Amino acid sequence: MTGKLRLGVNIDHVATIRNARGGGHPDPVKAALLAADAGADGITAHLREDRRHITDGDIHRLMDGISLPLNLEMAATPEMLEIALRHRPHAACIVPERREERTTEGGLDAAGQFDHLRPIVDTLTAAGIRVSLFIEASNRQLDAALRLGAPVVEFHTGAYAHATGEAAVAELRRIADGAALAAKNGIEPHAGHGLTYDNVGPIAAIPQLAELNIGHFLIGEAIFDGLHASIARMRDAMDAAR
Repeated sequence: MTGKLRLGVNIDHVATIRNARGGGHPDPVKAALLAADAGADGITAHLREDRRHITDGDIHRLMDGISLPLNLEMAATPEMLEIALRHRPHAACIVPERREERTTEGGLDAAGQFDHLRPIVDTLTAAGIRVSLFIEASNRQLDAALRLGAPVVEFHTGAYAHATGEAAVAELRRIADGAALAAKNGIEPHAGHGLTYDNVGPIAAIPQLAELNIGHFLIGEAIFDGLHASIARMRDAMDAAR
């Protein structure tokens, strides 16, 4: 798989800032519109069970207010399944979720939760929602994704993002091997978590990857340079790697 690498911009932490004070500012929908203008190909939003950032109202307004595809990150729970079926986003990325974690700490155990995930994946697929599984780049998890019939996997790049030296090289190789294996088996590979201007290049250069989802770093950089500029710079870095 070659060609343009898509950029999905995660707007969760615009809502985090808003929720710190209450009210409606800053507005994640406005951020999504700016992201589209800056070169994003999609918008990602994680509706957590505790609603710590994105809210149900945000999902409703995003579905109504943006033209880019919406990727709804969700836990594998009956509540989130019902919400996804009500709104019918372009895609639903099933992620692990623990209330006490600050951010998603690792990939979904699709192999260990196979029987739990199967009816959720089947129901989303039947509703025309493109299912993605947020997993580690391992043969065991990829085999589970294949057996579940998920058309997309998103590889957790957190270990790569925090590694240095030979450890980073090994993590990069693991993700590249996972992307190649996924594509060979007809699954579209994506990647995300912890990616920055400095470390995105080697990930973006993996030819089988079709999409990167990046959020926290871009929102942080927007404090200094503006959201449009931070997204445009990431877009340029990704394009240069290809």
